[in-house]
Amino acid sequence: MSIETWLAFVAASTVLLVIPGPTILLVVSYALGQGWRAALPTSVGVALGDFTAMTLSMLGIGALLAASATLFTVLKFAGAAYLIWLGVKLWRAGGTLNATPLTQKTGAGRMIVHAWLVTALNPKSITFFVAFLPQFMDRTGDFWTQMVIFEATFLVLAFANAIGYGLVASRARTLVGSPRVVRGFNRVGGSLLVGAGVLTAATHAT
Repeated sequence: MSIETWLAFVAASTVLLVIPGPTILLVVSYALGQGWRAALPTSVGVALGDFTAMTLSMLGIGALLAASATLFTVLKFAGAAYLIWLGVKLWRAGGTLNATPLTQKTGAGRMIVHAWLVTALNPKSITFFVAFLPQFMDRTGDFWTQMVIFEATFLVLAFANAIGYGLVASRARTLVGSPRVVRGFNRVGGSLLVGAGVLTAATHAT
C-alpha cells in the first residue's frame, strides 16, 4: 500500500465520520443529557462497534479477493454506485439533527455496550464498509496487512470523531442543534461522496 493511498483513505474516512449518523446521534444524546463525562465511554463503544462491523466486512472482502478478480472488480463498481447514491441521499437530508437528551443516569459500562450495539448491529455499517473499503485496497498486496492498517486507522479516527462530537455537544448545544450547521455537513459530505463514487467508476473504466 502506498502512502498516497493511505492518505486518501484517511481523508475520505474523516469526511465520512464527520457526517452525523445514528451513532453520532447516540453520542450527542448522551452528551446533551449527562455532560462531557459521557463522551469517553460512548466513544469507546463506537470504536468497538466499528471494529466489529469493519472486521466482518473485511473478511467478506477477503473471501472475494481469494475467489475471483472479476467478482472483486464487480464489487468495486457496485461500491462506487452505492457511494454516489449515499451522497445524493445525504445532500437531500436537510438540516436537522434529532438527538433527544438521555437524562437518565447511566453507568459507563452500559453506555459502552449501548454504543457498541447501535454501531455494530446497524446493517448499513457493514454494507457501507463493503462498498467503501475496496476502493482503497490493492488486490496484489497482502490482505492481512492492509486489513490491520485500515482498521487501526479508521478506529482511531472514529474514536476521535465521537469524542469530539460528545465534547462539543456537552459544551455547545446550539451548534449541534443548528439546522444550518447540520445542513452544511450534509451537503459537503454528500458532494464528496458523489465525487468519490464518480472518480472511482471513471478510474475503473480506464
